[in-house]
Amino acid sequence: MLSPPKTKNKYLKRSTLLIREVTCVINETNVSNFLLLGLTEDPALQPLIFSLFLSMYLVTILGNLLIILAVSSDHHLHTPMYFFLSNLSLADICLSTSTIPKMLVNIQAQQHSITYAGCLSQACFVLDFAGLENCLLAAMAYDRYVAICHPLRYTVIMNASLCGLLLVFSLVISLVNALLLSLTVLRLTFCTDLEIPHFFCELAQVIRLACSDTLVNNLLIYVAAVLFGGIPLFGIIFSYIQIVSSVLKIPSVRGRYKAFSTCGSHLCVVSLFYGTGLGVYISSTAVASMMYSVVPPMLNPFIYSLRNRDMKEVWGKIFCRTTFLR
Repeated sequence: MLSPPKTKNKYLKRSTLLIREVTCVINETNVSNFLLLGLTEDPALQPLIFSLFLSMYLVTILGNLLIILAVSSDHHLHTPMYFFLSNLSLADICLSTSTIPKMLVNIQAQQHSITYAGCLSQACFVLDFAGLENCLLAAMAYDRYVAICHPLRYTVIMNASLCGLLLVFSLVISLVNALLLSLTVLRLTFCTDLEIPHFFCELAQVIRLACSDTLVNNLLIYVAAVLFGGIPLFGIIFSYIQIVSSVLKIPSVRGRYKAFSTCGSHLCVVSLFYGTGLGVYISSTAVASMMYSVVPPMLNPFIYSLRNRDMKEVWGKIFCRTTFLR
C-alpha cells in the first residue's frame, strides 16, 4: 500500500534536515580562520596602537637581551639567581614574540585573520612561556630562601646540577601543560562566529567559540591552573614566609634591610606577574590580557636593573667599555 503524500513530505523534510546537519558539522570541523578583533576597531587609532606596541616590543627585546648579555659577560653574575634571571629574560622575549608581531602584521595589513593552526600554535606558545616564567619565579624564590635561611650551605645546595635540573623540570612541565590544553581543542567543533575579542589567541576565548561540549576543556583548564599555577605560587609564598621568619631573627636593622633588599626585585616581579594574571581572570578583556602578556616582560628588566646593585655595576662596566672602544 502506497504511503500518503503527507507521509512522503514528512520523510522528505527529515532527510533535508539531516543533510543540513551533516553539512553543518562538516563546515564546523573545517575551520580555516579566526578573527582577532584587537583592542579597538577604530581605524583612526590603529596607527597609534601600532606605534605603541612596536615601541613596547622593541623595549622588551632590548631590555631582556641586555640582561642576558650582562649575566653572560660578567663572571661575578654567574650565580644561581642570575642564571634563573637570564632564563626568565629569555622566556619574556619568547612570550612577547609569540603575540605582538602577529598583531603588528595584522594592523599593517589591515586584516584581523589568523589561521586555525596558527591560532592553536599561538595559544600553545603563550601557555608554554607563561608557564615557564611561573616555574622560574618559583625557582628564584627557592634560591632566595636557601640564600637567606641556609647561607652557609648555599653553594652546596644550589649547585649547578640542581639549577640545571630545576630549569629542565620547568621546561618540561610548562611544555606538557601547554600541549595538553592546546591539543584538546582539536576535539571541538566551531560555529560561524569565530571572532576573538583579543589581539592574540587566548585559549579560554577560543574554547568559548566552540559549539560542541567544552566541559572537558574547561575542567582541564581549572585543574591545570590549580596544579601548574597554584603549586609554584604556594612554593613562592612558603619560601617568603620562611624568609620573613629568618630575617626577623636578625638583631640589627641594617642586617634585616640587607637581607630584604636581595628579595626586593624578585618580589616586584612576582607581584607584577600574578597581579596582572589575576586581572585576566577577573576581567577577561583585551586590556587585561595586554597587561598580562606584554607589560611584565617589558618591565622586568627595568625592575632588576634599577633595584639591583650588581646589575648597575655591570651596566657601568659595559658602558665604560663601550665608550672607551669608541
